[in-house]
Formats: sequence, C-alpha cells, structure tokens
Amino acid sequence: MHFHDNQRKVDYVLAYHYRKRGAHPGHALAVISNGETGKDPRAGAPGDIDLGPLDALEEERKELREEFEHNLMEAGLELEKDLESKSQGSVFVRIHAPWQVLAREAEFLKIKVPTKKMYEIKSEGSIAKTFNKVLQKLSSPLKPRVPEHTHSRMKNLSYPFSREKMYLYNIQDKDTFFDNATRSRIVHEILKRTTCSRANNTMGINSLIASNVYEAAYPLHDGEYDSPGDDMNDRKLLYQEWARYGVFYKFQPIDLIRKYFGEKIGLYFAWLGLYTSFLIPSSVIGVIVFLYGCATIEEDIPSKEMCDQQNAFTMCPLCDKSCDYWNLSSACGTARASHLFDNPATVFFSIFMALWATMFLENWKRLQMRLGYFWDLTGIDEEEEHSRPEYETKVREKMLKESDKSVVQKLGTSTTEGEDEDDDDKLTWRDRFPGYLMNFASILFMIALTFSIVFGVIVYRITTAAALSLNKATRSNVRVTVTATAVIINLVVILILDEIYGAVAKWLTKIEVPKTEQTFEERLILKAFLLKFVNAYSPIFYVAFFKGRFVGRPGSYIYVFDGYRMEECAPGGCLMELCVQLSIIMLGKQLIQNNIFEIGVPKLKKLFRKLKDETEPGEADSAHSKHPEQWDLDYSLEPYTGLTPEYMEMIIQFGFVTLFVASFPLAPVFALLNNVIEVRLDAKKFVTELRRPDAVRTKDIGIWFDILSGIGKFSVISNAFVIAVTSDFIPRLVYQYSYSHNGTLHGFVNHTLSFFNVSQLKEGTQPENSQFDQEVQFCRFKDYREPPWAPNPYEFSKQYWSVLSARLAFVIIFQNLVMFLSVLVDWMIPDIPTDISDQIKREKSLFVDFFLKAEHEKLRLMEERPRRSPGAGRRSRGSPTASPAPSGRSQLGSSLSSGSQHTNV
Repeated sequence: MHFHDNQRKVDYVLAYHYRKRGAHPGHALAVISNGETGKDPRAGAPGDIDLGPLDALEEERKELREEFEHNLMEAGLELEKDLESKSQGSVFVRIHAPWQVLAREAEFLKIKVPTKKMYEIKSEGSIAKTFNKVLQKLSSPLKPRVPEHTHSRMKNLSYPFSREKMYLYNIQDKDTFFDNATRSRIVHEILKRTTCSRANNTMGINSLIASNVYEAAYPLHDGEYDSPGDDMNDRKLLYQEWARYGVFYKFQPIDLIRKYFGEKIGLYFAWLGLYTSFLIPSSVIGVIVFLYGCATIEEDIPSKEMCDQQNAFTMCPLCDKSCDYWNLSSACGTARASHLFDNPATVFFSIFMALWATMFLENWKRLQMRLGYFWDLTGIDEEEEHSRPEYETKVREKMLKESDKSVVQKLGTSTTEGEDEDDDDKLTWRDRFPGYLMNFASILFMIALTFSIVFGVIVYRITTAAALSLNKATRSNVRVTVTATAVIINLVVILILDEIYGAVAKWLTKIEVPKTEQTFEERLILKAFLLKFVNAYSPIFYVAFFKGRFVGRPGSYIYVFDGYRMEECAPGGCLMELCVQLSIIMLGKQLIQNNIFEIGVPKLKKLFRKLKDETEPGEADSAHSKHPEQWDLDYSLEPYTGLTPEYMEMIIQFGFVTLFVASFPLAPVFALLNNVIEVRLDAKKFVTELRRPDAVRTKDIGIWFDILSGIGKFSVISNAFVIAVTSDFIPRLVYQYSYSHNGTLHGFVNHTLSFFNVSQLKEGTQPENSQFDQEVQFCRFKDYREPPWAPNPYEFSKQYWSVLSARLAFVIIFQNLVMFLSVLVDWMIPDIPTDISDQIKREKSLFVDFFLKAEHEKLRLMEERPRRSPGAGRRSRGSPTASPAPSGRSQLGSSLSSGSQHTNV
C-alpha cells in the first residue's frame, strides 16, 4: 500500500508491458520523485548490458510514457517504478499525491469535507421516535457490524475544501484527512487532464490506454480481503459483512460501500436493496392471489362445464386431414390450470402492481434525497467532463483534412485554445450524419431480425404441430411438446441475441462519436435497452396479443406457406401459455445469466489469465510471485467496465415483474429469490473479482430512473390489454350481466362456442378415417359467430361486438383509473422527506453562525499577533539556534528522499 520507504501511500497505479532485446540479471528500483529520476548505483560498471535498438513503436511508446510521467511530476505528483531490467515484463508506476497537491485539487474540485462543527440531527415526534426505537431493536440482528453514520444522531457540517479557510476543518493528520477513495479520485482527475505533446496534445490517461501506451490505470484495494489475522481494512470488512452468501439476511452497509467505492456504486446498491425490499410485499400478495386461484378452482363454473363429459361439446378438427373431431372435455386440465391465473383477483393484483411501481419510484426519490443529505451530495455541481480519446482523434482527422498547415500547427502547440473549441474544432451534425444514419438503419435491422426470429419460431410451432399430428402416438401431446420446445428455443435465442445486441449497441455508439463519457454512456444505455427490450419481450407480446387472433374459422382458415394453418390458442385461452412462456424465459434468463455469465465466465477469464502469466517467459521472478505486492494482485483482477450490465439485468427483470403480472402473479416471488442472491453476487464481484473502480460523485442514478418510470407507465397499458384481450375476464362479465338467465356463469362455455356445418368443410380438409364415436353434423369452435342456419351464417354476432366494446371500455377505464391513482400516490408522497428538508435549512443557518464565529476568532488572533510581536522578537534574538531548525528538518527530509531513490530489491 506504500512506496518502498513505507511512508508515502500509493494512491494510483499505472501498468504497462515492455519488451527489449537484452536483460540485466539484477533487479533494481527507481523512485521518480518531484522531477528527479533515480539511477541504478551500479550503472556504468563493467558487465552492464548494452541495449539493442528497440523497434519504432516500442520506442515511441517509451518516449510518450516518459513525457507523460514528467508532466505528472510537474503537476506535483510523486512517482515510483521498477527498472526495466528483464527482456520483457510488466512495470507498475506507483503514484503518490502529497498534501499540497491534495489540497490544491480538492479546492479545484470543490470536494466537501467535514468541518470542526458538529450538530445533533433533530429527532422526530414522540410517536415516530418510539416506533423507530422499537424498529431498531427488532432489526438489530439484521444489521451488519460496520460503522454506519446515516443512523447517527450527530453530523459534521460539511464545506467545500479551501486552502484559505483551513481553520474551519478538523485536520488532525494530513495523511488520513482525505480517505483513500477521495485521494484516488483526485489523482485520477490529474491523470485525465494531463496532456502529452508528442501525441498531438492527447488529453489524459484514457487516450494513452486507448493507444496501448499504458495497459491499465487503477487505484489500489485496501489490502487483501481474505488475509489471515485480526488486522482489519474496509475491503475485508465488506467481504465479511456484505460480500458473502452467508450474510444474505443482513442489511447492506451502504455507507461503507459508498466510502469504499464512491457515490455512483453506493447509489446502485442502495437502489437494488430498496427494489429487493419492495418485492417482499408484492411477493406476499402474489402468493395470496395464486392461493386464491387454487382455493376457488373447484367453484369455477366454466372449467367445471368444460370438464363435464355429459355436455359433449364436439369440437372442429385442429388441423386438416390428419386431425379428428374431439371432445372439449379432453382439455379439462388446461382449463383448470388457467383458472389459477385467470381469476378476478388478478385484476386487483394488476392495479396493486401499478401503484406498487409508483410507490417504489417515489420511495426511491426520497431515499436518494436522504442519502444525498448524509453523503453531502446536496448542491454539488456537475463536473466538467473531458473529451473522449475517440472524439479528439476524429476532430484531429477532420482538421487535417479541412485545414491548412497553420491550423495543424495551432492544434499541436496550443493546449489552452483546444479547451475553447470553436466550430472548426468540434464535430457538427454533418460530421456525425453518416454515424446517425448507420445507427438508424442498424437498429431497424436488428428489430426486424428479432421479429423475423419470432416469426421463425411461429413457423416451427405450426409445422411441428402438423408433423406430430400425423402420428397417432404423438398426437395426444402435440400442444405440450410444441409449446415447451418453442419456449426453450426462444430462451436460447434471447440469451444469444442479448450478448450480440450488447456488442452491437456499443459499436453503434462508438460510430456516433459522443464527446464525453457521460453522453457515451447515456446513448449506449438507450440503444442497448431498446434492443434488449424488443429481444426479451417480443415472443411474450406475440403470445399475449397476437396468437389465435388471425386464425380464421372452419371452412375459411388462414394458411401459412400453403397448407399450414395459423396456430390457435388452447381451449382455455392463451393466458396459460403466456404464463408458461413468461415463467420459463424469466427463470431461465436469471438462472443462466447468474450462473454462467456472472459466475462462470469471470472464473474462466481469471484462470486463463493465470495460465498465460505462468507460461509467459520472464514475466515475474519467483521471489516476487511468492510475496506479490498489492498492485500485482490487483492487476490480475478483471477491469471494472461500468454498472450498465448490472442495471440492465435488473431493469429487464422489473419489466417481467410489472408488464405481464396479470398473467403471472408469482413473478415478484421469483424476482425476490433471484435478487437476494444477486445482491451478494454483485457484492462479491466488486470486492473480490474486480479492480477497485474510481470513486465517482453523482446525485442520482441518471437515465435509469427515466427508463423505470417509462416501464411503470407502459405496464398499466400492457396489463389492461392482457386482462381485456388475453384473459376471459371481460367475456365472463358480459355474459354474467347481459346474457345469463340467473346472473351466474352457467352456460358460459356454450355461449362462447359457435356452430359449424361439417358439410361445408373445404374439399381435402375433412378428417381422414374418423374414429369419432358418433356421426357429426355440426362441430363447435371458439368464436362469436352466427350459426349456419342464420340469415348471415358465420358473420360476427351481436355478442362479438358487445364483448369487443366492453374490452375497449375496460382498457380506457382501467388505464385512467390506475393513472389517476398513480398521480394521487405521487402527489401524496413528497419527493423530499420533511425531516431532511428541515435539516438542510437548519444546516445552512448553523453554517452561517459557525462561519461568522470562525472569522471573528481569526480576526481576534490577527489583532493579538502585533501586540505579542516585540516579545516574540526578543525571544527570537535570545535563541540563535531556533531559526535553523526548519532547515535541518529539510536537510533530513532531503537525505531520506535521496536514500529512497536508490533502493535495491
């Protein structure tokens, strides 16, 4: 964790790989500190190596590194690195930021730090206070054993760091005043803005990593997480109290996560924790709805009528020629199973889930404000971002094409003018138009590809059903076989396309050439979400809203590829099949992505990298491999690539939970079980498998909140249509209150079945060798059509139009009712908790008082100083040895620094 003098802390590490044609058997250390380069004391001795000429690319990279490191030292940073004494290997440049640099940059970045003033957080009313005490006692076994400050009654006033107001802060130890995450953040900001003139003033470390000058740049973890002994660090504490599956029942130590990883990652885990806890009430109510369906299955009149063999509803053949007439009672199992999910309770559950989504988002806004208050995020400004390397390269190429030599020279020599870009020094919409056009065309192509794959699966279902119907042995299980295999095919295709679409979205965003990292991330998220949303939900949308709607009728069926009839819903409706499709895709996606992609792939990558390091010659000596330094251990970990995959997985799951919850009330239960594991899985990944991310300050979760809000609003519409169109809820209501003789559902099945005269079947479509028990004159099919003896046979009946108008009316009423209730909930729950808004106001007034007192104290000391100066002068003249003391300390420090520059390992 320190330089080899065991005093200066390593705040950041740069790693690069080198190759050369000669090697010295020894291994020496050079400390580059404040512009001085350490030299091996044995240099010039007989037997020293005579380096051969390096190739041009390696030489150029070496010169770039030397210039960049020199510029870092000019900025005040202190560097240490190993000498390149082997034929090839990895070199780690350790960076330390002294106090002067930390103070300067903290002031520049307006980093809020605690002042000397502490105040007590105002407590709630007596009832709320008592309730909180009881809640604290009950939940104490669930709390992790880590220091938390969000529940503390005392809080420090915070103020942006200023070197002119050092008297405001409680600086006891300059080495520990800024925590490790803040120190690494400051160094990272310097690395991002340091230029390199040899690379046309390329801005920052990201550009150098993109051009392979450096391989990696990362802050160090706080030691090992599984080290033996009682010595404790934040990483070890996080592992023991958060990143193990054995502590799945405990709350997350959000404050410690934020302290170690920064606010951006802290907000992600706070959001994930709130989402998981909100799934508990929805899971309980979902189970109650499911149990209600189980309890009332024997009382469901339509399913009893379907299962009653005395009714003897003779149904029309399901396919041409090879399919026979059949009794509706043979579909008894499907009808009974459909009632588990298609019952009146699901309507109320859909309304509840729409309000649940609104309450979740409102509570997240409140928690976000609360965390912002305790983490001192209120009032922080958006940090000015530097241009991405790809953007700079594109601008440089544009200027080389369109400008004369003077403009090129201006770009190569002026760094200050590069900051204030005019129209010639930035990309316009004309420059980006080809990229936008490519994006539009590619996204349309990808969506069309997804739809074509869904259509391909439909064709597979139709042809497989027709093929299986030809064989008597497989005829009885056609529907189950076709549904199960089609869903598995859909699942595999979704998983494969998910990975492809993620890579395509990244490539398309690169073509756009966004200027900053934030713009790049937002555009990438939108593209990836759009493609993955269409990919995950298009098979489900087909079953929910399109399957069985374009079948035709006996004697006038709609055919695909000449001879294959469009597939119909099961006799109990499409809701049961929608439930099966939704459950298999949701569970399969979660299990496979969690177990294979999130656990297996990182382990394989780590194993492959370890084998590669062992087989590569001259990479590391045996003494170093036995006792590796922290930068070696961190270098072997996976690089941090952002939170987009984690958020995306949860957002897609949020869609499964809300969009089709009317068809699958158990979705929140499976989401809850998955998330309990997901929290610890992500925690373990961040603590043990990834390099430490750079601490990023942010006030919210950004564009993800807008996506969540959009899904919540869209779920109201989708559930309204699922209930109105896919389920039998509306037809049952219409029959019960308009057509039933006694106000019950007796006769409902007969009411939904139309008659067809079998003599009117097309030639060649009649059942061959019918084994049906009785002579069939009329067969039945599910639709609202006029009977063959009516004046307009097989036209849509009056009942059809009644049901259709009722469905549309239900969609409008349901949508407006739920939207109104959502707005009401939004209005009733304030975005900022009352106690937090009061504390923010109180903090401002307290700070004004504290600031004025501190200023008065400073003025008083300044006034007293001239009065004491004559006495101080006499004391100074009376002790001639007092003055040279600082000089002596400086000489001692200088000799220590000099001694550390030539350390042999």
